Amino acid sequence: MTLTPARVPDLRVRRLTSTLYGYAFLEDFVLLYPVYALLFSDTGLAVWQISSLFALWSVTGVLLEVPSGAWADAVSRQLLLWLGPLLTAAGFALWVLLPSYGAFALGFVLWGAGGALASGALEALVHDELERLDAADRYARIMGRARAAGLVAVMAAMGLAGPVLEWGGHAAVGAASVLVCLATAATATRFPEHRSPVTGHDSWTATLRAGLAAARADRSVRGALLLVPAVSAVWGALDEYTPLLVRDTGVADATVPYLLLLIWAGATAGSLLAGEGERLGTRGFAALLACAGAALAAGSAAGTPAGLLLVALAFGGFQAATVLADARLQRRIEDTARATLTSVAGLGTELATITVFGGYALIAGYGGHGTAFAVFAVPYLVTALLLMLVRPLRSRRGIP
Repeated sequence: MTLTPARVPDLRVRRLTSTLYGYAFLEDFVLLYPVYALLFSDTGLAVWQISSLFALWSVTGVLLEVPSGAWADAVSRQLLLWLGPLLTAAGFALWVLLPSYGAFALGFVLWGAGGALASGALEALVHDELERLDAADRYARIMGRARAAGLVAVMAAMGLAGPVLEWGGHAAVGAASVLVCLATAATATRFPEHRSPVTGHDSWTATLRAGLAAARADRSVRGALLLVPAVSAVWGALDEYTPLLVRDTGVADATVPYLLLLIWAGATAGSLLAGEGERLGTRGFAALLACAGAALAAGSAAGTPAGLLLVALAFGGFQAATVLADARLQRRIEDTARATLTSVAGLGTELATITVFGGYALIAGYGGHGTAFAVFAVPYLVTALLLMLVRPLRSRRGIP
């Protein structure tokens, strides 16, 4: 059968998206995620040692986020997408082969480095390939589905981790996680990439300077860069505390995982509906944030299992808004600095997330988890208000 010219790009888009969905699923289908804290505790680590490992992980990501984005723009983005999971696999292997504080620390450094390599590179590669195929308008829908695939993988890993741990202990869970990382790296080699790396001995630093200069020169790029952490940081940090919020509603501990699945289902639905949100415009986007923020405040303050339905709706809204904020950023970035500036947004998210962790500890310590969740709905209401106010001002000045 002879393919018409219109069908050829469509087949290439299908190949790109199938690779992306597989990569996104495998990247999060790691059985160690739900139980690695148990591994640390069983090895004899104190709470302060475990906390220091998490801090080391965060610091590694912060330090490498922007440099890795510039590297992705200077060399092959596909290269970083398969190299990152290999570093993560090496870190997980260290954990189960040589369980000790030193091995855990080195493993977190490798994991943080692996995550930083993929951050920015994935979004840049997908957007540029879609743009080459005249399908850039599908970016938000496609990335929403990819995020949904990752969320489904997390839920599947949560369900399988317990039985595998009971069957083979931490060694079996670790081995399965290493194999999944290797499969992720293999999947990354199937990503198409049609761009020439930047040449020259100073290509990496030149790319970084060019990306930062573009952000300084273009107000719309700066606004899009700020919007990404404003949307994604708070709810991304709150997600770590959802088990405590659920338990504070008075349900039995055995019920907590099922109610957590409800919240994850809300976020998954938000990912799948993100593509439809591109029709909203700035005012509609602001309304989405305001409604999600109000649902978060009401649901968490209720302190009842029924209130978690509103929390699930809020997380769905935040997930959709996160995908849309990323799509808005990608539309405003020039090709040569795409991964660099995406990583700058990622760095802002990491720093804001750390700030939320500190603020949450103070608020929850005095008012409980429901109060803390309700208080952190306020930044979304403020962001929505700013978007509503800034848009008319930009229109009066003739700024698109």
